[in-house]
Amino acid sequence: MTHPAPGPRPLLAEPLPASGPALELILCGPRESFRWATHDYPHHLAKWHCHPEYELHLIRESTGRMMIGDHVGAFEPGSLILTGPNLPHNWVSAIEPGASLRERDVLVQFTGEIADTLSHAFPEFAEVGALLEEAAFGVEFTGETATLGRKKLCEIGTLDGPRRLLAFLDLMATLATGRSDRRTLSRCAPALGLHTPASRKLERVIGFLATEFRRDITLAEAADICTMEATAFSRFFKHQTGHNFSAYVNHLRVQAACQLLAATDKSVTEICFETGFNNTANFNRRFAVVCGETPSAYRAGARRIQRSSFREAEAA
Repeated sequence: MTHPAPGPRPLLAEPLPASGPALELILCGPRESFRWATHDYPHHLAKWHCHPEYELHLIRESTGRMMIGDHVGAFEPGSLILTGPNLPHNWVSAIEPGASLRERDVLVQFTGEIADTLSHAFPEFAEVGALLEEAAFGVEFTGETATLGRKKLCEIGTLDGPRRLLAFLDLMATLATGRSDRRTLSRCAPALGLHTPASRKLERVIGFLATEFRRDITLAEAADICTMEATAFSRFFKHQTGHNFSAYVNHLRVQAACQLLAATDKSVTEICFETGFNNTANFNRRFAVVCGETPSAYRAGARRIQRSSFREAEAA
């Protein structure tokens, strides 16, 4: 007996989650004004979530259902979506159980401060300002604009320094000029000050860490701020932010160390202990995880940039 060949796997038809979106923390590198990243699927950040940053998101592989605010619709390879601050979103791929996709997503995330600078400080970017206003509802790009946008978004990952920033500006200008090649998705824009019980707990602990990261902070101490048991808090923090608690604290310390390395003549050892690390070996290791180089190499690079900027200013 023969059996017909199986048809295409149907798109998932999941409803919007009943629970509130997780609040993700976006961490940029110390030399970055925006974040460019790729994600595999499944991924711990691939869930119903939101964040204060804008996000341009490209699906490179698979079909499935996207949830953008109150919009539920199909996506396919090449789908390019811009979401505004605190607009909940998720992309659920229709794949077999246990399967995975390498670098399914390519994305850039940038803050409202960057958006305000583009749309208000530079008259040439007036069209970008209009696009960012529409992003509050989620924007899907089509046609030639989407084709160019996909190419430019992927190219950013091959660049660094000023060329990387210029490529980002070029990408935003390209997306903003194609008014006929975009459509809004959600009927309702979120309040910019999105508050849920989970987000209020997270805000308290993030504020605490921002002021206390230079000293030894235990998981139990942070958990007490949220009136939670340490193990439950650890799971809550990872689910809400996408980061392990200790990795987030170390990221704050490395960012502070970068500022001191670039702006002062303090020794690496002094900076190590001043930013909360207990020995130089651990400092060097954690610094390399975040920055991809040693503290000394980072300082040398920062000094080269400063000298180059000074020479250019003198020449002008």
